Amino acid sequence: MLCFVYASQRQNGSYLWLAHKDEFSVLPEPLKALLGDLRPVLEVDLDRHRKLPSEDAVMIRAHLQDQGWHLQLPPTDTLAGNRHFEYGRKPVP
Repeated sequence: MLCFVYASQRQNGSYLWLAHKDEFSVLPEPLKALLGDLRPVLEVDLDRHRKLPSEDAVMIRAHLQDQGWHLQLPPTDTLAGNRHFEYGRKPVP
């Protein structure tokens, strides 16, 4: 699965993963406001066996398939009880 990663210019260390390049219309408005301007940083072919330094590839793929996006927060943030945030859903264990 080809993914597109963007860095938030407002929230240092926060990254938005998208299933489709520049497809920001899938984001809830409050999330767009929170992140502010985004700059592209990476295009990656994400398969379930890929090892990532601070994220779970299987979880990212599930978020991308379910909602079209995944938010990666800095390790020190605790938004929604953990670093994995799904708008309008319970925190992921």
